[in-house]
Amino acid sequence: MLRGAGRAASGRGGALGALHPSRGDLVSEEVLRLDGVTKRFRVSRGAPWSPPRFVHAVEGVDLSVRRGECLGVVGESGSGKSTLGRVALRLLEPTEGTVWYEGTDLTALGPQELRRYRSELQMIFQDPHSSLNPRMTLGAAIEEAVRVHRIVPEEQVDDYVEELFRLVGLDPAFAKRYPSALSGGQKQRVAIARALSVKPSLVVADEAVSALDVSIQAEILNLIEDIKEERNLTTLFISHDLSVVEVVADRVVVMYLGRPMEVAGADAIYRDPRHPYTRGLLSSAPTFEGEPLSMEGEIPSPTSPPSGCVFRTRCPYAIAECAEAVPELRRVGPDQYVACVRRDVAGATVDDPAGAHTTGAP
Repeated sequence: MLRGAGRAASGRGGALGALHPSRGDLVSEEVLRLDGVTKRFRVSRGAPWSPPRFVHAVEGVDLSVRRGECLGVVGESGSGKSTLGRVALRLLEPTEGTVWYEGTDLTALGPQELRRYRSELQMIFQDPHSSLNPRMTLGAAIEEAVRVHRIVPEEQVDDYVEELFRLVGLDPAFAKRYPSALSGGQKQRVAIARALSVKPSLVVADEAVSALDVSIQAEILNLIEDIKEERNLTTLFISHDLSVVEVVADRVVVMYLGRPMEVAGADAIYRDPRHPYTRGLLSSAPTFEGEPLSMEGEIPSPTSPPSGCVFRTRCPYAIAECAEAVPELRRVGPDQYVACVRRDVAGATVDDPAGAHTTGAP
């Protein structure tokens, strides 16, 4: 994708200068950590005598995200990636497990205590139109959040909002417009500006470009990448499209039916995918040069996932052992982990650094 396609010059410094510490400071510090996070949704029983049923949206996920890093989360529809993002921000309560944010256990906080962290934890949604009040000007929508969280003194609010518009490549005159006057790409830029307006430490972008034209996707992805680099922003970037994640992610988690299948640096994922599911996803990409892999059948129901490896019903390499136990993520290369028992397919296990978190090892 072309860098900076159609992007207006953005202002630097000023009120936004302290949005984040400089890149290099605390670059390896862990901002987000999930330990054994599980989320199940109870569904209707049907008949009164029927046993309760649950959607297994996320199952036993361990991951960490370092300061200034973009962790891509990819998978087909129903993989649990969006649920994972909402649990990470405590927009959903985990059924099991712990969510740590900069050393604080968010799962142990009540509503009042959690409110203190809301400005630091922001989300960019797939549909920016639904998140913008059609009766408010764009400037008013951003000013509201800035004032509620007291981000800057009152006399600096107008200048601060102008700088935010410049940061996302929009003329400050857009502050006087209403959402109906904007294109989809412009609305997403405003949504990004609003998320950044409260100076967050962590942003979850959930399918933030999937509803946009390809040319506009390139602009927004380049914008997100630039802001991440310049402001040292920590990002969880969720998408079903591996080619989109390739543009912005430093590391990638590939999910299937609520479980991580592979976790690796972005270069390793695209150059040397190890898990059959990752290879299957990449096989449809026009730039993929490896051996193609065809995934047969449909994704099983999340209310009754397969025993053992949840991917085994679609995997051409499945053997009897795959049904016996859930495979743990094992290290197969530098910063590369795979949940597959087939060492002849996914690679042999290599020594894991002592004390390294499974999916956040340096």
